[in-house]
Amino acid sequence: MALTGINAYKKGGLKQDVASADPHKLTLMLMQGALDKMAYAKGCIERKDFAGRSEHLSRSTAILINLRDTLDMKSGGEVAENLFSLYDYMVQRLTDANVQNSTEIVDEVIRLLSPIRDAWLQIPESAKQEAYAAQRQKREAV
Repeated sequence: MALTGINAYKKGGLKQDVASADPHKLTLMLMQGALDKMAYAKGCIERKDFAGRSEHLSRSTAILINLRDTLDMKSGGEVAENLFSLYDYMVQRLTDANVQNSTEIVDEVIRLLSPIRDAWLQIPESAKQEAYAAQRQKREAV
């Protein structure tokens, strides 16, 4: 299916953003994408658009699985373990929302993910640069 008009522009802009994004920004984009898909899913539930609901919840779930599976469990310690468990819980709850056709459950997951996204936004630039430098050193040492 060919994209036209604003959709083509948005798709091209997204590809550019992804291509030029650092790991911090990519993670932020994923979190925002999951939240956006959940909002779309809620609209689909309210309109009784079951195919749309399933599609958007499936995409949200895929994003959360990606976020969960890319955690650095060795370096992240307890924080990574807690995030892994939380992402896992959110995936299960989105499955429940799809089966139960529930906006309340989607809202629960939005309430869980939003503070993580908000905290990610607050990471100072100096801390991001320090983390990237440490990652580079780790890769070079191997």
